[in-house]
Amino acid sequence: MGIRGELYTTQVLLDNRSYFFNVKENRTGDVFLQVVESKKGDGADFDRHQIAVFAEDMQKFLAGLDESLKFIEKDRRAKAKARAEKKAAKEAKYGKGADSDDKKLRYRKRGDNERNPNDGIKRTGKVIHIVSKREKTETEE
Repeated sequence: MGIRGELYTTQVLLDNRSYFFNVKENRTGDVFLQVVESKKGDGADFDRHQIAVFAEDMQKFLAGLDESLKFIEKDRRAKAKARAEKKAAKEAKYGKGADSDDKKLRYRKRGDNERNPNDGIKRTGKVIHIVSKREKTETEE
């Protein structure tokens, strides 16, 4: 047994924080898991937070952790599916890739006298408004 009742310790290092999983035994012989989060604070000090889970509560703790992990995975999959559907809808509406003419912005340089009414540029007075992602009208198709 270690100096502070430590039976086993493992460390997980991340970019901005560390986690320590310590299996300890207290003075009365009860074995528990201590989870410590340590992250660099202001200056040279560290912020430390810890929880202790005793052996008799470990199964309930792990069941709750497992349910939380299942929810996170389900939520991640739902968000990925929603992103894929949104992307597919966008591609169906505007076309796919950089080859689509609807996605290209068209600019006119000063002094250009060519005015094509179907070039995607909306002209109002001296200001030129660029229209992007517009839907094709029947005359353009």
